[in-house]
Amino acid sequence: MNSPERVIIGNDEFVPLFTEEQIQNRIKALAAQISLEYKSSVPVFIGVLNGSFLFMSDLIRYLDINCEIDFFKLSSYGDAKISTGNVKLLKELNCEVNDRDIIIVEDIVDTGLSLKYIEELFSEKSPNSMKVVSLLVKPGSLKYDVKIDYIGFRIPDKFVIGYGLDFAQKYRNLRGIYVLNT
Repeated sequence: MNSPERVIIGNDEFVPLFTEEQIQNRIKALAAQISLEYKSSVPVFIGVLNGSFLFMSDLIRYLDINCEIDFFKLSSYGDAKISTGNVKLLKELNCEVNDRDIIIVEDIVDTGLSLKYIEELFSEKSPNSMKVVSLLVKPGSLKYDVKIDYIGFRIPDKFVIGYGLDFAQKYRNLRGIYVLNT
């Protein structure tokens, strides 16, 4: 799907927030920073499905280091525009994380609930290190004290779609990121 000037979903209008070019430029910068910091390591990038898959794919391709990848799937939204407040683990990891450098890849950190859940999951394991990279962060929405080591963009507390981010599992294929026009 190309990058339209606006997207209409029911009575909601979404307008561009970031273009495909802005997103790619920021991901290249994040990849350069991560590559520099992990040049003597082989980190495991763990994507949080479904939203992170596009971001993680592009991030991995811009890296100048060796790495491994894995995914797990969490759910806290269902088909709503706001989090349900409950996180469910829908798919577990396939890789070994003990004594490994782990980088969690998120599409968006909203309240921080999913990251808090991830931190608790990894407290039972023994990774060498754990960092978080998120394409988007909503500082005004954070309800949990979570550390995000690499941030693509800080955004307002509004609902966004595109570039992996969905509304009821749709609109992930938009090349840009769109914000609900309120």
